[in-house]
Amino acid sequence: MSDFDLVVRGNIVETDRIVQDGWLAVRDGRVAARGKGAAPGAKEVVDARGQWVMPGVLDGQVHSGSQANQEGLGWASRAAAAGGVTTMIEMPYDDPEPVASRPQLDVKIAEIEKECHVDVAAYGTLNDKHGLEAAAGLIEGGVCGFKFSTFEASPGRFPRVEEDTLMEAFRLIAPSGLACGVHNQNQELTRKNIKRMTEAGDTGWDAFLRAHTPLIENLATATIYEIGAETGARAHAVHVSLSRGFEICNMYRRAGHKASIETCVQYLMLNHEEHTKKFGAKTKHYPPIRPKAEVDRLWTHIANNECTFVSSDHVSWGLERKSDPNIFKNASGGPGLEVLLPAFWTGCAEHGISPTMVVKQLCDGPARHFLLDPKKGSLNVGADADIVILKPEKYRYDPSTSLSAVTWSSSEGREFQVKVAATYVRGALAWDGKKIINTKGSGQFVRPNKAV
Repeated sequence: MSDFDLVVRGNIVETDRIVQDGWLAVRDGRVAARGKGAAPGAKEVVDARGQWVMPGVLDGQVHSGSQANQEGLGWASRAAAAGGVTTMIEMPYDDPEPVASRPQLDVKIAEIEKECHVDVAAYGTLNDKHGLEAAAGLIEGGVCGFKFSTFEASPGRFPRVEEDTLMEAFRLIAPSGLACGVHNQNQELTRKNIKRMTEAGDTGWDAFLRAHTPLIENLATATIYEIGAETGARAHAVHVSLSRGFEICNMYRRAGHKASIETCVQYLMLNHEEHTKKFGAKTKHYPPIRPKAEVDRLWTHIANNECTFVSSDHVSWGLERKSDPNIFKNASGGPGLEVLLPAFWTGCAEHGISPTMVVKQLCDGPARHFLLDPKKGSLNVGADADIVILKPEKYRYDPSTSLSAVTWSSSEGREFQVKVAATYVRGALAWDGKKIINTKGSGQFVRPNKAV
């Protein structure tokens, strides 16, 4: 009798290779052995030959608590498991109050370990109520990064942080080695444009893009990296939708600064001319969905491996917050946990990019960024046995079957090339391709490593 708990066979996708007819052996929730060809016995053997086997996805930007009494961590974690996401990186901007102190973080950790079906790491933030000095407690409590914004979406929940305050926060956080992620949007230009267009009655489906010019995003992106250069902190732009943002990031990287960059799957898979015209406010995001020519340029940066990681920016707004004929009055964002992996895999395939890039961008990249490796993000011996099996299958996405709190999506009708057949969290089956298998509370709070 083998001492392995689980063996999974299939085509194993890693950052640098695909192991045809490979196998993984799991013991006590971790990868204990691996190889190719004939596999050892185990208490359970999963024969997924002909299918793809990859590490569990880390979604680096999840907003499960942005709307009170709507979704929450536990519900979101079900959608995560269905989408092959085994670790959610939860944002701090909860309604009615963001996580900006150690007691608030402790409450969130307790919720994670009581309600979640997948593992969760958590961002913290800093605000006027608790002061910058709260950073030390949040770091000690186990946040995996800090999030700020150059734009005020909500005065209390999602405030604008002035540049001098942002610089002081970066200085305080820098010694921890944690990244300082910033919502990259210039507030003053945004508000002026929206005011001017609203007064002119220019509020239709295409107005949001025109109000949010490339300069609005690029100025903020440059500000983030310059503050990082000034303070020595790890400066991270959280949702770059423009090729110019990657050029700016690369400039700071070449100069030796700790600059990182993230884009979201919607900026790669949607375009203004087709999808915003079709779906209207359902595609409203900050920053906006860009024209197809810009989307094509983004893919060149993915192909060149210049992106730190790709995320979903998931938030489950009810459709009542996406239905106003005045585009500016609608909430920004949409559900994405279930489509992140199949959509990005499909996009890579359509652009002739190897599945290894999927592992780089959705697994290895975010794990390293949030200091969660080597525990997360790979299938190396010793890593958590977070495993996803993908079935090659063309289908059109139907959000009416979603496990999220809402059953709409701007990916509705989009053809994907793979389906999540199974999701394992630390060696235990969480999703069997049809339903959630594990119980709430199976997920754990994940703390980052100390930076070296």
